[in-house]
Amino acid sequence: MSVQAWTFVIVGLTFALYIGVAVWSRAGSTRDFYVAGGGVSPLANGMATAADWMSAASFISMAGLVSFLGYDGSVYLMGWTGGYVLLALLLAPYLRKFGKYTVPDFVGDRYYSQLARVVAVVCAIFVSFTYVSGQMRGVGIVFSRFLEVPITTGVIIGMGLVFFYAVLGGMKGITYTQVAQYCVLIFAYLVPAIFISMLVAGTVIPQLGFGGTDAASGEFLLDRLNGLHDELGFAPYTSGAKSRLDVFAITAALMVGTAGLPHVIIRFFTVPRVRDARISVGWALVFIAILYTTAPAVAVFARTNLLATVAEQPYADVPEWFEKWEDTGLIAFDDVNGDGLIQYVGPAASTPNELTVDRDIMVLANPEIAGLPAWVVGLVAAGGLAAALSTAAGLLLVVSSAVSHDLLKRGLMPEITEKGELLAARVSAAVAVVVAGYLGIDPPGFVAEVVAFAFGLAASSFFPVLILGIFSRRMNREGAVAGMVVGIVFTAAYIVYFKFVNPAADTAENWWWGISPEGIGTVGMALNFAVSLTVSRFTPAPPEAVQRMVEEIRIPRGAGPPREIQA
Repeated sequence: MSVQAWTFVIVGLTFALYIGVAVWSRAGSTRDFYVAGGGVSPLANGMATAADWMSAASFISMAGLVSFLGYDGSVYLMGWTGGYVLLALLLAPYLRKFGKYTVPDFVGDRYYSQLARVVAVVCAIFVSFTYVSGQMRGVGIVFSRFLEVPITTGVIIGMGLVFFYAVLGGMKGITYTQVAQYCVLIFAYLVPAIFISMLVAGTVIPQLGFGGTDAASGEFLLDRLNGLHDELGFAPYTSGAKSRLDVFAITAALMVGTAGLPHVIIRFFTVPRVRDARISVGWALVFIAILYTTAPAVAVFARTNLLATVAEQPYADVPEWFEKWEDTGLIAFDDVNGDGLIQYVGPAASTPNELTVDRDIMVLANPEIAGLPAWVVGLVAAGGLAAALSTAAGLLLVVSSAVSHDLLKRGLMPEITEKGELLAARVSAAVAVVVAGYLGIDPPGFVAEVVAFAFGLAASSFFPVLILGIFSRRMNREGAVAGMVVGIVFTAAYIVYFKFVNPAADTAENWWWGISPEGIGTVGMALNFAVSLTVSRFTPAPPEAVQRMVEEIRIPRGAGPPREIQA
């Protein structure tokens, strides 16, 4: 069968699986809709968390970024993985013990303020829509290539599927659907990586192939890739062009952004006990590490195969995969010198570059470039869709719960019935799907780049207010509101200026302190901390009941009563 036929079969089967799971586990109450009834096992929750967090950025775009950036791309590996350590140690068990459904719920009660709750709702919606636009772009890319439909049509198909199981099943449906999606995405990621590792490096373990010897030349694989880069005028793959400060800022923003993402945090309300929340994080780390330790190898394999297959080759002899990706507009060839050869070169080359490659296609095109069987290509398409849709569903649920539970039930309409609240949740999820689809059709950048912006916004808004809310009795509502507003406004303004208002100035020479928009969330977080702590010192302390609550959050169950609060 052809690649398209295999894609229809495999994607159709996985979609049927997701819909079946959603119907079986559909939500019957608000508790089912928001936190899956609070009865998910740590193993299942860890797997669902991994799928929720490993989005299109992880599956589709991360290895592509590493392929193009080389050493500099390691910031995404370190930041996104390291954030889970922060989450396990500093947030997950305490938030689970607090026992609220959502992050705005925690903020509103901890800071005894409806204004703080509303600000948190606005931040959650802003972060979630920024993040989900990257997921919907990933869905559009997969459908555009493998089902050979326009990207807009692909996004609409993805919207329909997410609408079905997110609106019908809520968190309960999403959780068990995400377990299935994790199995699909990790299998789809590992199978081609193992195949290509055997072809390129002669080992079935991609992580060993990454540091091994190239079967064709006998050189170390990274040495061969550096040699290809030198010949074509690119910077050495293993060199780093980013400043040390920018590397630190991006890594830190991604780490604390992970720990502050509302769609990840809400997963720890779905387990029965506080202890299970920490165990869930441990399982999630295991499941995430399987993909993240494979990604650098996939990046190197893809880059090496691309350069060896396309560079300096006659355009008339390009393989079928090249033509298919050309039809999507994600690869473009412009024969500047008219010699019929594809000049794919870097800035140091003497000839102009004639090939434009969208970095988001590297993982998806990798099996075709390596000449793997058609069913493997179809499997990768299904994996990319699983990664994008699983995260999109979690994000849309955040938006839904923020509107129905935090804004309506806990604010504007406290008398609303459970049935009315559930209806409001489903309606807001449906509206969110439409907005997400629009953003997916016209996103502000590459998938991983857009997701990095979302992490920066989460770092600058939620992380300080959560940490201080757990570990500082003196932190009050005035400080929390001021910190969130200053942090997210500063970070969003910086990103908007360099990415939309004046993109020509988006260079290291023009960035403040040499920090890129992807890393500015670290500065926004620092501002948030500074403003929060300063304002809280010059305004009244929280009520004594709130201070006692903060003490109780940090004490394990069975450890005795909290110590007395000093007046």
